[in-house]
Amino acid sequence: MEREAENRPLKLYFLPFLAAGHMIPLCDIAMLFASRGQDVTVITTPSNAETLLKRKSNNHLHIHTVDIPSDSPQIENITSATNIDSAISVYTAAMLLRQPVEQFLRENPPDCIVADFMYQWVSEIANTLQIPRLAFNGFPLFAVCAMNSFSAHPELFSGSVSEPFNLPDLPHPITMHARSPEGIFRFYEALLKMEVESHGLIVNSFVEIESEYVEHYERTTGHKAWHLGPASLVHASNQQKSERGHISVVSENDCVSWLNSKQPNSVVYISFGSTCRFSDNQLYEIAAGVEASGHPFIWVVLEKLEEKGSKGWLPEGFEERMKEKGMIIRGWAPQVLILDHPAIGGFLTHCGWNSVVEGVSAGVPMMTWPVQADQFYNEKLITEVQGNGVEVGAVEWGVSGYGERKIVISREKIEKAVRRVMDGGDEAEEIRRRARQLAVKAKEAVREGGSSHRNLRELIRDLKLLRDSRSAN
Repeated sequence: MEREAENRPLKLYFLPFLAAGHMIPLCDIAMLFASRGQDVTVITTPSNAETLLKRKSNNHLHIHTVDIPSDSPQIENITSATNIDSAISVYTAAMLLRQPVEQFLRENPPDCIVADFMYQWVSEIANTLQIPRLAFNGFPLFAVCAMNSFSAHPELFSGSVSEPFNLPDLPHPITMHARSPEGIFRFYEALLKMEVESHGLIVNSFVEIESEYVEHYERTTGHKAWHLGPASLVHASNQQKSERGHISVVSENDCVSWLNSKQPNSVVYISFGSTCRFSDNQLYEIAAGVEASGHPFIWVVLEKLEEKGSKGWLPEGFEERMKEKGMIIRGWAPQVLILDHPAIGGFLTHCGWNSVVEGVSAGVPMMTWPVQADQFYNEKLITEVQGNGVEVGAVEWGVSGYGERKIVISREKIEKAVRRVMDGGDEAEEIRRRARQLAVKAKEAVREGGSSHRNLRELIRDLKLLRDSRSAN
């Protein structure tokens, strides 16, 4: 009987937040559990379910839809928001999903629910219904440790915005050149405090990239963290990579054919994620800086989707001059497919963790340009801890990725960062060597016997023991 109980699949529910940066990695992790024979259900809204259904390739993976309130916005994912007001509307609607989610949990209780930490109310529901809960936040553990350092030292908020300072109590000396707005920091701080009340934290990362921080986190919080990533590596074929997330505005063949025409390590990939929308002035400086660097590029620009024929954000004649050298993708791009191509030699990134871990997995050096949330911490993991990238010089920490910024990063800074990585020389070669080493470790982590593979197996065993002990009582 014990053997039968051990072999019985877990009934797991995954509840991703309504934003691509949260949904994509958590659904990849759900696929990992399903691939090991567990009975997995992703709970989401109808519009997001349509996106997920095209990725569904496992009979153990199911989708349950819950409707958002009828008076909520038409969009059901923050990625479709074009300004802070529409993003807040989606967030507000997501918080109103409590009633239908709670009803589903009451009627069909799982063995465990894996919920994004943005849904604060899941903690109360899970405690009331006595359902074990695993938390997910989309950050690396390094960023969580950095935030906890801030929490333990409130005096850090009193310094000048532009004054460099060190983060205390961490395994490495970390020098910050920007401070999080205190209001948004307190918002995340409250979520992290609730997170440690869960059975454990799921991390879309691998132990080898932040090993000291696993021990530091568990020692300082008493909370267990399970590194199961990089989750993007669950997608093996070009088709799977190109279909990950939203529908790409450029075909797989167009991307691959263009990249095939370029030399290895010669192309700069430029993308600032799904919610960062720069001003026309800043986009103009990016274009001028990349052109001055002389390197081929693929540039993903989400900002201009809603504008018909807008060209004011590009230098005059830019696209004609760059028609052989550059590709501008106006909308969603198959990022993992692009990063994995041998022609890509550098990644100019906002340091969102999904982008970072995808770039790491592909062995691509980075030029870091953080904007908000955990991104300034992630930059330090890249540039100060691992040494697989260089900083562009961003110091303005935004409340969100929308709206005008006081500081425009100059074309000279952009060109300099690109050249440091792409022009060769001792520094560039060392950065590239470190990037290649991390890629090997990332891929080893998810293979049979690797650290993330072992963690997944051990977590499944832990949850089964928890289920069976609760049943016995």
